[in-house]
Amino acid sequence: MGKVTGFKEFKRQDEKYTSVKNRIKNYKEFTIPISEKEITKQGSRCMDCGIPFCHSSCPLGNLIPDFNHMVHQGEWQKASWILHSTNNFPEFTGRLCPAPCEQSCVLGINEDPISIENIEKNIVERAFKEGWIKPQTPKTRTGKKIAVVGSGPAGLAAAQQLNRAGHTVTVFERDDKVGGLLRYGIPNFKMEKGIIDRRVAILVAEGIIFKTDVNVGVNYDVKDLKAFDSIVLCGGSTERRSLPTPGINADGVVQAMDFLTQQTKVVFGQEIKDQILATDKNVIVIGGGDTGSDCIGTSNRQEAKSVVNFEIMPKPPGHRAPTTPWPFWPLQLKTSSSHKEGVKRNWLINTKEFIQDKYGKLTALKTVNVEWKMVPGERPQLIEIEGTEKTWPCDLALLALGFTGPESTLADKLGIERDARSNYKAAYGKYQTNVPNIFTAGDMRRGQSLIVWAISEGREAARQVDLYLMGKSELTSKDLSGDLISM
Repeated sequence: MGKVTGFKEFKRQDEKYTSVKNRIKNYKEFTIPISEKEITKQGSRCMDCGIPFCHSSCPLGNLIPDFNHMVHQGEWQKASWILHSTNNFPEFTGRLCPAPCEQSCVLGINEDPISIENIEKNIVERAFKEGWIKPQTPKTRTGKKIAVVGSGPAGLAAAQQLNRAGHTVTVFERDDKVGGLLRYGIPNFKMEKGIIDRRVAILVAEGIIFKTDVNVGVNYDVKDLKAFDSIVLCGGSTERRSLPTPGINADGVVQAMDFLTQQTKVVFGQEIKDQILATDKNVIVIGGGDTGSDCIGTSNRQEAKSVVNFEIMPKPPGHRAPTTPWPFWPLQLKTSSSHKEGVKRNWLINTKEFIQDKYGKLTALKTVNVEWKMVPGERPQLIEIEGTEKTWPCDLALLALGFTGPESTLADKLGIERDARSNYKAAYGKYQTNVPNIFTAGDMRRGQSLIVWAISEGREAARQVDLYLMGKSELTSKDLSGDLISM
């Protein structure tokens, strides 16, 4: 695919960023798009691989060589059609996906891989600009009514697929706006919320019904779900992980998601009483993942006095580790745009105490350096290193430790079985719970995961619901290995 010799002629080019000085003054996206001529060259770099590992490593089974080739040929509308045939929302994944496809690109064995994610983003943005993305309303309605609980990427994907099958779909969202963690969990500088709104407008035009401020099982009686022929639970993994550390309840120890959500709401004009702010504070972010990175970027925009990051795991190598050879997802140091805006990163460090004053306000963190003892056949042991205790001044500690699983409310009230990890129990590929007409998908089923996996599960669950209701389905699917199969 692409130009036969393109990978020899053209080097990888990524989007550039506006300067740190300018971008931390606001909450807008700060990428500088590549020209159409240059992005065409990037598509031309795609090799004529015998086996496109990129395709198999994508949870959606995206036809990556095919849309790369269309970009190479300047057939942008065809590229958009190919991309949307497997991915309902490439504008989300083109901004937020960690791109496992690129890590398994054959060219990436000895050169920089194809810039697949950026090509994807450019295709969908071109499609919106040209007006190619139009509502697809079903020709006929089946008379079946389906409730989708949760409007994150899994819920939205399930809703769109089921609507295309002709069912009448109602999506329930407990927040005031549609989008789930895409809306309030992802800072605006990573994805502006107009990106969500324009897609939701398409979904509404297709006939999907959205009900916001509706928390099923809390202010909406689960008995009312009996009016629906089937239910798809896509509430996500939202139980936040904490720490069994003395002083954890100090005023100033805050869950990252509360901090991020408040700031996003303020960006869009909402008044938040007693908003959690990093302004003029010594901020310590505990957790080295994407949410931790988002906290760093937000803290810098709020003009924190200092920003420090703690991670209990070892510092990853700057290159692909031998333990994760190509085409596997690599163990490798990730430095985000937020890290580059200013932070002191620390690895192999554990918080021993949150120190507070007599009024209960956080003033400092006490830490100790650690190492991991690895014994074959046993769980890794965390060993504290004597003499490494340290006290860090801290006015705001942000816990970015991930999530332990979904909330139990719906499972308890609907009689849904849960697995050993507390996720809603449903077999991969089937998505059906122990209650026959109730299905589940995304993080609520598989645990905390990627946006691309959420979209994939939403699509696949929709097909299973369609099969359950109609005995057959024309919705596209993939096999368990990730390859698309014909219907």
